[in-house]
Amino acid sequence: MKKSIIKISALCAVFFGLVLTGCSSDDDSPAPGPEPTPNTLEGSISEDLTLDPTITYKLTGSFNVLEGAKLTIPAGTQIVAEKGTDNYIAIFQGAEIDVQGNASSPVLMTSEDGNPGDWGGLLLCGNGVTSEGIDATAEVGSLVYGGTDNADSSGSIKYLTIAGAGAQINAESQYNGLTMYAVGSGTTIDNVAILNGSDDGVEFFGGAVSVTNLYLENNEDDAIDWTEGWNGTVTNAYVLHTIEGFSTVVEADGTNNNPKLVNLTAVSTVGGTALQFKKESGATITGLSLTGYDTSVDMANDGPLANILIEGVAANPELTYTSAPTVSADDFSWVSTEVVIDNTLLQGTIEEEVTLDASVAYTLNSSLIVLDGGKLIIPAGTKITARDGGTDVYIAVLKGGEIDIQGTEDNPVVMASANGNPGDWGGLTLCGDATTSEGVNATAEVGGFIYGGSNDADSSGSIKNLVIIGTGAQINSESQYNGVSFYAVGSETIVENIAVINGADDGVEFFGGTVSATNIYLENNEDDAVDWTEGWNGTVTNTYVSHTVAGFSTAVEADGTNGNPSLVNFTAVSTVDGTALQFKKESGATFTNAYVSGYATNVDMANDGPVSNIIVDDTALTSATDDVFNGTILDISGWSWIEARL
Repeated sequence: MKKSIIKISALCAVFFGLVLTGCSSDDDSPAPGPEPTPNTLEGSISEDLTLDPTITYKLTGSFNVLEGAKLTIPAGTQIVAEKGTDNYIAIFQGAEIDVQGNASSPVLMTSEDGNPGDWGGLLLCGNGVTSEGIDATAEVGSLVYGGTDNADSSGSIKYLTIAGAGAQINAESQYNGLTMYAVGSGTTIDNVAILNGSDDGVEFFGGAVSVTNLYLENNEDDAIDWTEGWNGTVTNAYVLHTIEGFSTVVEADGTNNNPKLVNLTAVSTVGGTALQFKKESGATITGLSLTGYDTSVDMANDGPLANILIEGVAANPELTYTSAPTVSADDFSWVSTEVVIDNTLLQGTIEEEVTLDASVAYTLNSSLIVLDGGKLIIPAGTKITARDGGTDVYIAVLKGGEIDIQGTEDNPVVMASANGNPGDWGGLTLCGDATTSEGVNATAEVGGFIYGGSNDADSSGSIKNLVIIGTGAQINSESQYNGVSFYAVGSETIVENIAVINGADDGVEFFGGTVSATNIYLENNEDDAVDWTEGWNGTVTNTYVSHTVAGFSTAVEADGTNGNPSLVNFTAVSTVDGTALQFKKESGATFTNAYVSGYATNVDMANDGPVSNIIVDDTALTSATDDVFNGTILDISGWSWIEARL
């Protein structure tokens, strides 16, 4: 092929012609077109062309690289598109592009204003296989694509930024940032950033091309989209959403050729859906980290979950897939972006030691998960407003992680939703390595978290002077978050002075473990104030339960095997009747100085378990109606910390 390495202003008019309507043509000679103006890209080229990196080019229409031609774009070249639906760059079947950017001098394709939808982006048409067959017609520009050669090459793209693309063609069709029609695996695509597109970031229509190092920021439809049986691989992708109303991180449609996503990290500050699969589509995904999304997996047409393997297991829409990021925005330091993540938003994962600032008004935007080896320190006086996001908003400390809440009686820590309504958010969950009747490495009913081991002296940290309001979001008909959930938490964990108010489920619940707690205030939690199961055998000292809203479940619900936990100085007061203490299966407890007042039923043996398992002041009950819960009421007049609010 003939090669040209000249400035565009010196180009002969033969390189430019009218826009053609196909990616391939029976006539290699382009139709004549207008004489080009200096530095302007428009029309078609049928021979090789190398741009000049010292020139800023203006894209004033469609610019087509025809079969047999190659467009070379050196490092540092900038192409600025005029606003217009028909302004795009297309690489036809049998043509090639060679974008030669590097980390210090990437290539830029953008619009004059950089606004979403200003122009049509970059389109590649190949001879790879697509479910649409051979010589299919694209939804944009009537471009022709598709063949039988999945090893076809459309060239090489390295260190390219595309901004402001995604122009609307009609009600059903839009351009994307980078569109690949049946592009083959011989094509090299490495380090591409697509910013502020009004449609998809990248979309694959069949083919077998793979992409490495992909940065996708605030594309208004899908960040990564594929259909027509694409079966390549995307390796190391980072997706960022900070503007509401986008569609998804991933949209997959059509037949399933099992493409692969390796190391995908996606972060949203505005909720939304992460992975959407339509029809029979699927994928194999490893190294997935999702942060801030309301929905992790959406099966739009009830396709088989087994088609989506995430870390080797069929996808589970009930899991958040919030794990340590496998890709960081820092990996794309070459990308120029003005988006700054609000450091008052709490979400994502903590792998090391992180200390909050009590002077900052934080918003818990999604899940905040302290991983094994991580530690979250929350100083006295810190206030965290939880977004009213239901089950998607919570704090969890996993096995091997720690939390250190350093509230004081004069300056407690507050975690609450803005309105404080029951069920607004998910509360605080701790997972430990202590024993539970569920065994070692059990799976929690919330978040799929792993808990349970053999170390009853395990520590998940320290919680002092904490007020939690508006928790208890419902996962499903069987599972809910609580104010504070203790999953196999060990005895070295310190829990002192905590208040749980207006929860839609339990105030505190213990799932096995040996943790103890002192000074617990539980007000108007709609299910149980204190709940335990799986053989918990710690001690709660100084507990005050207040019920002033009808319809709650119980002040205490005990279930499962009897680890004989202790409740010392336990007071429960109701102004609306209800049941005070409910024991299921073989459960029991030892009470010292218990005061129960205002309940229609003091003791309910729900499964006719042995009432003698309930010991009050050293005496086993002989009947559920024994009048023994008349000890001294707990004096909480000095508990001023329970009045703390946002």
